[in-house]
Amino acid sequence: MYEYDSFFTLTGLQQIGLVAVSVGLMLCWGHVAWRLGAKRPLTLRIVIGVAIFVSFVWLSPQIYYQYYRAIIDGLPAQWVIGRPPGPLHILQLLSFQASANLSAHSQGLLGWLLLGLGAVRR
Repeated sequence: MYEYDSFFTLTGLQQIGLVAVSVGLMLCWGHVAWRLGAKRPLTLRIVIGVAIFVSFVWLSPQIYYQYYRAIIDGLPAQWVIGRPPGPLHILQLLSFQASANLSAHSQGLLGWLLLGLGAVRR
């Protein structure tokens, strides 16, 4: 399923770096979801989880692009952030109906993690 994913065009060290960037982003966004959801009603915690997931889907491509600029010579400095993702795209990610690649499926998993962190009562 993932054999043609761009992740596999990277060297082993570059793959490790990309995973490290991804884990770091997951921890940062997860921490925000955890902190903002504390001591709030369940509905608000879920809304916060969704909002944080949307912000990840919208803003993280710039961070990933900076990583690719560090490992691939000649990539220009540019903004890759576009318009915020719409509700349909978010639902496709959460239901694993978006592109069949590691990025989309990882985003779907992260979305459920953020919703879970937001929903957990503390």
